[in-house]
Amino acid sequence: MVLGLPEVTERESISNLTGFRVRDKGFCYLNEIEGFVMLKATREEQVALIAEDPATFSPSWASGGRFAWVKVKLATVDPGEMNELVTEAWRLSAPKRLAAALRP
Repeated sequence: MVLGLPEVTERESISNLTGFRVRDKGFCYLNEIEGFVMLKATREEQVALIAEDPATFSPSWASGGRFAWVKVKLATVDPGEMNELVTEAWRLSAPKRLAAALRP
């Protein structure tokens, strides 16, 4: 799912995480051992997801400004929703022209 997005590269990161980047900007980190991903999101999206399903979504961390990260439990997330969340995380990191080229 992640590698199917334009210009995504994969590389090992810290603490058993596999990082996914678009033009060298991280947007998704996978921990297969523990069964979760961390995705870039807006602060508003992070809050909404956690309120909607706290068993599946939890706060990871928030950076200054408009972005935050959400931790997603793979065993309980709906696959369709996961696809949307990964695509949105990619859009938040991709250059505007590249993001615009991917149809919603």
